[in-house]
Amino acid sequence: MQNNIPQPASEPTQAVDGCAYDLWQKGYGVIEHSEATCGRVQSLAHRLVKAGLQPDETTVYQKLAALDRLASAGLWLVAHMTYANRVDVSGDPLKPHDFKLQPQGHTGGALNMVPAYAAYLALNNLTGQTRSWLMGQGHCVAAIEAINVLTGNLHPEQAQRYGSADGQSRLARDFYNYRQCTDGTVSTPLGSHVTPYTAGGIIEGGYLGFAELQYAHMPLPGESLVAFLSDGAAEEQRGSDWIPRWWRAEDCGLVMPIMIANGRRIEQRTELGTRAGLERFEEHLAARGFDPYPFDGRDPAAFVCALFEMEQSLKASGEKALQGKIRYPVRIPYGIAETVKGFGFYGAGSNAAHNLPLPGNPRLDAPARELFNQHAARLWVAPDELNLSIARISEHARQCRPLERDHPLALRNPQEPTYPHLPPCENRRSPMSAVDDFFCALVDANPELRARVGNPDELASNRLNGVLAALKHRVLEPENEQESIHGKIITALNEEAVVSACLANKAGLNLVASYEAFCVKMLGAIRQELIFSRHQKEIGRPAQWLGVPVVATSHTWENGKNEQSHQDTTFCESLLAEMNDVSRVLFPADYNSTLALLPSVYRRRGQISTLVIPKRERPCLFSWDEAEALSERGAIVVDEDTSGGEPLLLMANGAYQLAEAIRVCERLRETGTSFRLVYIQEPGRLRQPRDAMEAEQTLPDFAREQLFPAQITRRVALTHMRPEVFRGHLHSLFPKTKHSRVLGYLNRGGTLDTAGMLFTNRCSWAHTLAACAQVMDKPPGEWLSAAELAAVEGRGTPGVITGV
Repeated sequence: MQNNIPQPASEPTQAVDGCAYDLWQKGYGVIEHSEATCGRVQSLAHRLVKAGLQPDETTVYQKLAALDRLASAGLWLVAHMTYANRVDVSGDPLKPHDFKLQPQGHTGGALNMVPAYAAYLALNNLTGQTRSWLMGQGHCVAAIEAINVLTGNLHPEQAQRYGSADGQSRLARDFYNYRQCTDGTVSTPLGSHVTPYTAGGIIEGGYLGFAELQYAHMPLPGESLVAFLSDGAAEEQRGSDWIPRWWRAEDCGLVMPIMIANGRRIEQRTELGTRAGLERFEEHLAARGFDPYPFDGRDPAAFVCALFEMEQSLKASGEKALQGKIRYPVRIPYGIAETVKGFGFYGAGSNAAHNLPLPGNPRLDAPARELFNQHAARLWVAPDELNLSIARISEHARQCRPLERDHPLALRNPQEPTYPHLPPCENRRSPMSAVDDFFCALVDANPELRARVGNPDELASNRLNGVLAALKHRVLEPENEQESIHGKIITALNEEAVVSACLANKAGLNLVASYEAFCVKMLGAIRQELIFSRHQKEIGRPAQWLGVPVVATSHTWENGKNEQSHQDTTFCESLLAEMNDVSRVLFPADYNSTLALLPSVYRRRGQISTLVIPKRERPCLFSWDEAEALSERGAIVVDEDTSGGEPLLLMANGAYQLAEAIRVCERLRETGTSFRLVYIQEPGRLRQPRDAMEAEQTLPDFAREQLFPAQITRRVALTHMRPEVFRGHLHSLFPKTKHSRVLGYLNRGGTLDTAGMLFTNRCSWAHTLAACAQVMDKPPGEWLSAAELAAVEGRGTPGVITGV
């Protein structure tokens, strides 16, 4: 298929140094230039000079020849990172002891990324602009690290370790060496995927498919992003097909997606590994609003031409859209870099190229060692020639532009928002209305911060009517007042796509809301973000994007009518297992406690907060002072009566659980039983910290003792979650197993109302009273009527408890 991106004819306006062009045209090592690429390069050189970006075409060809040498050296270094303990920059063959005992690496994909990333650096030099970059296939990081070390584009930690004369050897030794510090952490500033040590890295890329969902939502107007994508991920994640539905010149920067079509997964060919498959993919893209641009993925100059043409094309289309000359969607250029897995080294195009392309270990196998030295020799670049080449395509100081490690997306640090001050509520009201009121006011007070709402289901049903009216669904053809071409709400029945729209919007204000049961589909995208943010904190460069709330509503205890598929507490349980300093899990029980929490959610940068919130109207149980105290400490004493001897410590976690616990307290007070009721809004604040950073977020011992006095040993907890999860994370709250019980979701459900859900999971007020009696060594009949006890024990009708 022919791409539709216009190809201007080459019209040289001055004499060109034929030697410079001839030198480039000859290629270098394994790098060759096709006739089609030569034509595109001539056009590129003419346009760069005409635009005043380069002084003459000779300079362009010299820089492209330098690019060939940088790419070849990058291929050479990547092969060494997989197999060698050291490199010999003189190019001499390596000896057996120079190789690793256990070679490791995703070699084929990394080799394919070398010409792509090297070309990205060269394009920035040719145009004098540092663009952002993103790589979805994080296991190809060796390409990025190798080129960064060669060019000196490094963060301080890597510059200290790899910037010296033996830095390349250190890089090779460190790659997959598995060494640890005394505290168990990795000892070197290098990983198997993109890490915060990787200069310019912003996403680990361990979960294939999420870069495809995020790239369009990342750059702001005036910024450009090159997104390197995987053909394997194209088969996995179809939500990326919708990018033209979301891109708007008014609030999106330029994006250049590049598919590395090497035709191989780990152990078999992809559909894109055939000519027919590639053609079908191009047709698929064209039918969904993309403009496919196939090119030679083995040639770094072809990458440069493709990226330049794609950027210019989208820029022109965006300007026309801004002027009202064309309608959305504009066609998004989409590069397809056609190559073979592991191009440039032995085994290219085979399944073995994915990890270890050689037939044996060069340290132990002479034929494998000969193959390594033979194929590495074709990639070697003499040090003087390489240094000259790198100098030609760097020039950051002369061009007064930042290193690629400091591209705009890598330095996201939006200004602190102006936070609205809204009045508390005294009447029954949906806690979700607090989210609605606050986010609308927050967006209105901060128009300079781009707003995104991720919505996979129903905003109105989830009580976000104000958000819907103010921000509107983003669509191509509005049908009503709730829709707009420029809406801020990204709506699709694909939880991964909508949460990715918000996770990508690190320059602005975000809100994600979904049914609790279906939030589970967001876990991979969220966990990848949490891991990267935590690692950024660990190395002293914490993420600065504003906190992102993910609201799980229409939740398990109020969604009985929709059968058990809609009754699942997995999401909050999974995120409670993540480190509490980057992943908060919150259970506000009423309007005021929700409203008091929200400012802290956005203030905590580099953090994702899971808020499990009822959508139904609930009584306002907390005054504003109590709500603020609850937000600050994570737990609060709701009620207590110490007049009747040894007290019982009752804990509630979750809005409906608090309601049941309050009813339990009424019965305990009637019977003269001493008790204390504590509401736990943020369980993670009460856990035993797993490291020093998490310890900064947990309550100090004296505060815990104030809430949960050690002398009160008989304890019962009601939780929104599965009881085993709650007890496990907060095990220190239950020091005596015999005298403690935890009640919660037992994986039971069906078409039931809230009372029925509580009953079938044996955590209603009556079941809780029975548990209290057990831990207090009392017969439950003291606190329950005969009919109530019969219902609890499965001998009577549930209606006595549920009221149905």
